[in-house]
Amino acid sequence: MASSTTSSDESMPPQQQGKRQVRVWCDGCYDMVHFGHANSLRQAKAMGDYLIVGVHSDEDITKHKGPPVFTEQERYKMIRAIKWVDEVVEGSTYLPTPATLDEHQCDFCVHGDDISLTVDGIDTYEALKTAGRYKECKRTAGVSTTDLVGRMLLATKTHFNVDQDTLEKGQTEELGSSHSAQSPWTRLCRFLPTSQKIVQFADGRDPNPGDRIIYVAGTFDLFHVGHLDFLEKAKAEGDYMIVGLHTDQVANRCKGSNYPIMNLHERTLCVLACRYVNEVVIGAPYPVTADLMDHFKVNVVCHGNTAYAPDLDGTDPYAEPKRRNKFKQINSGNSLTTADIVGRIIENRLRYEERNTKKEAKEAAIYEAFMKTRQSTAEN
Repeated sequence: MASSTTSSDESMPPQQQGKRQVRVWCDGCYDMVHFGHANSLRQAKAMGDYLIVGVHSDEDITKHKGPPVFTEQERYKMIRAIKWVDEVVEGSTYLPTPATLDEHQCDFCVHGDDISLTVDGIDTYEALKTAGRYKECKRTAGVSTTDLVGRMLLATKTHFNVDQDTLEKGQTEELGSSHSAQSPWTRLCRFLPTSQKIVQFADGRDPNPGDRIIYVAGTFDLFHVGHLDFLEKAKAEGDYMIVGLHTDQVANRCKGSNYPIMNLHERTLCVLACRYVNEVVIGAPYPVTADLMDHFKVNVVCHGNTAYAPDLDGTDPYAEPKRRNKFKQINSGNSLTTADIVGRIIENRLRYEERNTKKEAKEAAIYEAFMKTRQSTAEN
């Protein structure tokens, strides 16, 4: 049975008080929650005043698509932390109907302009489309769960370099799914970062006078619930939190292997979508310097319980905040790491490949039928 939890206690802006509130419904699996999911929710929220997000259970996802990478509890928490989400419905139905919207007093449902199918190949939103209570938003090009799975299986240090077009489009698709079936709606294309996208995700406000400024730094690769729990605890140390994101090269030096899985621009958007984050320093220096602390007027620098590498000269990257007595180690109570997520994928590689292949084969068949219908309509 689905349960509902409110994610935000913010009241409506003064200019909207007194007028009827437009309530918007979104739902999905939201597996390996990434900035593409966040962008669809951002667009949905812009169509109304209050956004309710239904998140499917592990059982329903396994039935219709195959096993999810993130558990349902991880996915519920991750969606609740996206700053445009007002309420989360846990274990929501996989086939929403007008009755689903009525139950939550929603006016309409919003979904991306790719297709969603049940295990039987039925359009998940057919009932809402027929009822005239369905709207679409633009899917974020260049990111998909299939691609991320492929990157995790690709043991190379060059997958995040901008000049690796063939590598990105070929090997990650092959590893993430199969050559035999590529979705016409979600096939991989490169994500192109723009200043507009960053502005759309950004908090857009400066610290208030007297605010206690928190600074945290890291890679935050494949943004997951371990990162989230840490940021939530760190935010409790003050009022305004700045996250310093290390470059791809620094991340690879510290983490090794094929890390980072996501490039700097992708990681920036994932972190900016988090409701606990106010600002991001893109390509922050690895050591927390005196200049950085003075510039941002940092009151406390936080780090979790994970080990960190020394700087290139062998010094402690947190030496300066420790010298100022402004360093605090945070115990988030969650030991999950990006390496653990990668481990889940590698351990279950064949299961995930089979899941993605079946999904894309169904979509390809539906797309072919759709194109034939449109061609026939045009000829008549």
